Amino acid sequence: SSSSTRQPKYDVFLSFRGEDTRTNFTDHLYVALKEKGIITFRDEEELKKGERISELFKAIEESQFAIIILSKNYASSTWCLDELTKIIKCKDEMGLKVLPVFYNVGPSVVRKQTETFEQAFIDHQKRFEDNIEKVETWRDTLKKVVDISGWDLHLQNRHESEIIQDIVKGIMEKLSSKSSSINENLIGINSMVAELIPSYVGFGNHIYMMGICGMGGLGKTTLASAIYYEYSDHFEGSSYIANVRERSEKGELHELQQQLLDEILGGSNTKIYNVQVGLRKIKSSGLRHKKVLLVLDDVNHKDQLENLAGKRDWFGSGSWIIITTRDEHVLVQHGVLKIYKPNGLDDDDALTLFCSKAFKKEQPEEGYMQLSQKVVEYASGLPLALVTLGSFLVGRTVEEWQSAFDSFKNIKGNIHDILKISYDGLEKMWKEIFLDIACFFRGQKKDEVIQILENCGFDARIGVSVLVERSLLTVDDKECFGMHDLLSEMGQKIIRFESGGKLGKQSRLWLVEDLLHVLENDMATEAIQAIVVRCKEEEFKYEAVLKVLSSKMSNLRLMIIENTDDY
Repeated sequence: SSSSTRQPKYDVFLSFRGEDTRTNFTDHLYVALKEKGIITFRDEEELKKGERISELFKAIEESQFAIIILSKNYASSTWCLDELTKIIKCKDEMGLKVLPVFYNVGPSVVRKQTETFEQAFIDHQKRFEDNIEKVETWRDTLKKVVDISGWDLHLQNRHESEIIQDIVKGIMEKLSSKSSSINENLIGINSMVAELIPSYVGFGNHIYMMGICGMGGLGKTTLASAIYYEYSDHFEGSSYIANVRERSEKGELHELQQQLLDEILGGSNTKIYNVQVGLRKIKSSGLRHKKVLLVLDDVNHKDQLENLAGKRDWFGSGSWIIITTRDEHVLVQHGVLKIYKPNGLDDDDALTLFCSKAFKKEQPEEGYMQLSQKVVEYASGLPLALVTLGSFLVGRTVEEWQSAFDSFKNIKGNIHDILKISYDGLEKMWKEIFLDIACFFRGQKKDEVIQILENCGFDARIGVSVLVERSLLTVDDKECFGMHDLLSEMGQKIIRFESGGKLGKQSRLWLVEDLLHVLENDMATEAIQAIVVRCKEEEFKYEAVLKVLSSKMSNLRLMIIENTDDY
């Protein structure tokens, strides 16, 4: 396979008839969305015709919402109708949320295809007399759109600017639903935020750059997320760049630069293909005139900071730049003077968090208090350990708790070993699913990954449910998989340990350099079950893989080679 699952890239895709609305309603809506930091794809006329439809279809697949601006001449464009058909297909198959806007045309005209829509289809039937099925598909698709709740400007005696503000507000409310989900059960976090804000950042005209530093599992990302979603409305633009370390190691730093500019300045068809170009664009963009909130999560090298937030004066007065890292030296190298070091949860908050997972309430069941306190003490205030252990122990008897705690005591507190307790309690198939997601599919669409795993012979839907119940996996509001860095690292560590450190005997290969090393040194064995890598086309010879596959990798069940030249 040459393709893989992808995260949503755009918040909104705009579908419109250029000659009707490009320079008026659509343009005003695009600017309003952009000003609110909503990443929006708008088809630009300068796209080459040969590339245009594939570019549009790709953008539709990578969007969360599609706003369809139905105007008098919309149906006369075969481009628009093909685009609309793709949108409805993505709605049915991928969960794309569709919002129609009826601009100077009533829903009944669209449904019954009268007036200008009638003439358009007369022309289409003549043009496509050898492919009438295509025309009928367009007709049916338009009828489906009318059944979707949206905005009918045809009957509203209001200024366009008011309606546009309503549309933008509606999109923002739908997008902000993740804010409420992120802020659920943030036990102990609110007190950290209250402590951090007045001491480390402020609301004056200074440009504030601060670090949140500590060991993995301490809650740095959760704290940064809470600040971001609580305060992002106070800024003219905002961007949350997650997994900086992991994505940089995959050679995706330029994509993070693209994300930063798109989220703060609005979506653009301008592409960043390398870090040097991205650096120039960030420096020369309008960021220095905007009050922004930027979060860089899980940074581990000064180069990442230099290319994403090199200097304070890249940003406007009053901006906040918040950096999370396990390595304080990275912050010191970058001249970050204000560094907050969370201490973990206090005993009361730790017990509450643990009980929320182990008992689904804030206090232990009768007979479990003493054991609960022992487990909480063992977890040393680390939120990830508390959540994982609580999920492991839920529903078990006192005797089982005592037996589990006795085994805990033999582990000296290494966080990976603590987390592995929950992994060890999984059935074999659930372990395989966990390892696949840990190595290959973090941040990817749930339903697409489940389909891939089911094709590998796994009962993936129930397996994913088990992993979520055990707090080894999360699913966000975009229906994408999330997994803590430490859990992913633990999974990869398990694979390396089982292979005795020999790449050719690893069950999974996820780094292109490891795969190339195995191929070039004739190290492949039947132990290799799955390969998912991203690489440039010139780095990789597919024939070499196929040759080895047929001769040595007899147990290979999954191979995805994703070409980064497509990005």
